[in-house]
Amino acid sequence: SNRRGISFNMGCSQPKAPKQGQQPQPQQTPLLGSAAIQDVWPSYQSKMEQEGCSQAAIAAFRQNLSVLVSGADVMIPESSLQTVGNLERYETLSVEPDPELLKKTVILKLNGGLGTGMGLDKAKSLLTVSKGNSFLDLIAKQVIFMRKDFKVDLKFMLMNSFSTSKDTLHALSKYLSLGKAAELEFVQNKAPKVNAADFSPASWPQDPSLEWCPPGHGDLYPAMLGSGTLDKLLEQGYTYMFVSNSDNLGATMDLKILTHFAKSNAPFMMEVADRTEADKKGGHLARANGSGALLLREVAQCPDEDEKAFQNTTRYAYFNTNNLWLDLKALKDLFEKNAGTVPLPVIKNSKTVDPRDKASTKVVQLETAMGAAIGCFPGSSALVVDRSRFAPVKTTNDLLALRSDAYVFTVDSRVMLHEKRNGIPPNIKLDGMYKFTDAMEKLIPKGPPSLLQCKKLTVEGNMAFSKGVVIKGDVTIKNSADKRKWVPPGTYENQTLDLTNSKFGEATCGGCSIS
Repeated sequence: SNRRGISFNMGCSQPKAPKQGQQPQPQQTPLLGSAAIQDVWPSYQSKMEQEGCSQAAIAAFRQNLSVLVSGADVMIPESSLQTVGNLERYETLSVEPDPELLKKTVILKLNGGLGTGMGLDKAKSLLTVSKGNSFLDLIAKQVIFMRKDFKVDLKFMLMNSFSTSKDTLHALSKYLSLGKAAELEFVQNKAPKVNAADFSPASWPQDPSLEWCPPGHGDLYPAMLGSGTLDKLLEQGYTYMFVSNSDNLGATMDLKILTHFAKSNAPFMMEVADRTEADKKGGHLARANGSGALLLREVAQCPDEDEKAFQNTTRYAYFNTNNLWLDLKALKDLFEKNAGTVPLPVIKNSKTVDPRDKASTKVVQLETAMGAAIGCFPGSSALVVDRSRFAPVKTTNDLLALRSDAYVFTVDSRVMLHEKRNGIPPNIKLDGMYKFTDAMEKLIPKGPPSLLQCKKLTVEGNMAFSKGVVIKGDVTIKNSADKRKWVPPGTYENQTLDLTNSKFGEATCGGCSIS
């Protein structure tokens, strides 16, 4: 998160530090009726109605826009926070898992993202992960396995975007038992981009689609309400929802966690993991001074002078995995109390209306994050889980490791770290030339090297792995030449291998070839 590029408003989760001797005041969301919002709002309302946006989407955007035009710049200073203290941990839960709860539970995967950062123009969840299976294949097979195992028709849904819906539903059509396409998804909203100069709706006649942007995964809540999904699920007798990202293969339905959540009567529960040095620049869980309510603080919400405290992983010991558990009735109540909105903190992203044209109109994109709702539900809770439940695939580094023997494929279609890894994935650092998946495939035309005993693998330059390469410990492989070089079969352990002058190639590779 770039501190200059993103700023936040508190929404429901932002505490204000009380003055000495004062009682903490209840938090307030910005008023929607200021003169500024009244000046700019009619053109947005008209634009969104013409686009067919739901009333819930329009209300959510109005709330976010009001924060922008009010000029609110409210950080979360250290003085307003206290440490979380001890939380319940998964390994100490004593509940007896109750399979009956699955009848009242929905699994929801957030599936709105394109894999553009990895060179894809389709849903990231369609990327091949393991043994010919995509993320979606694995998710579908997990649901089908649990249905058979527990003899329960476990409800499964996706929040797609306009960009991912068609491809995703086509890919899932082979799993007939999952249900009809219309029952499998609802589609996230889109939000107008805001002209940074005067807060008017951004206009780009050359390509009007660029006048819109995704509103962030905090849109989960208004999208559920506006699409009718929330009311429909409640009418059908569903009470609980487990939400996670489709690219997090660690986020599987866990009956023990579901039972704990149901018995706790909490309206909202976040799975968190222990924060390490590697996580110190990411957001952390904290409590508000005074109320003691749980909240999230991102780096962009931290004043510069508090950065050292923000990065103190002893003081702030937990991070959000984005695996969330919701009580659907409590969510419905929250909407009713807040005039059809969930007052989340607002993230303001500074961009250009055409992201490929830096000279195009400067705009602000308004987004929200779903995890920030922990501060909106009184009585929210958090559970510390093993880091294995947080295994997102964000880069080709992650993907290469996942395809290797460092991970195993379970009978219920989960992908897990091999037990010999002791919970620690190999650290892969690929040259920038392998940022996109098609380039990574050319790096491993015969399949990935063995990484079971690899601590760290660094790849620098143009090369391809032969079959039969084993990496142990910390290994760097380099090629300074322009011509692609082959990594010969063999075991490499705690060494640097320079292929620049290597003569090993196609002829000695037993017919290896690469374009």
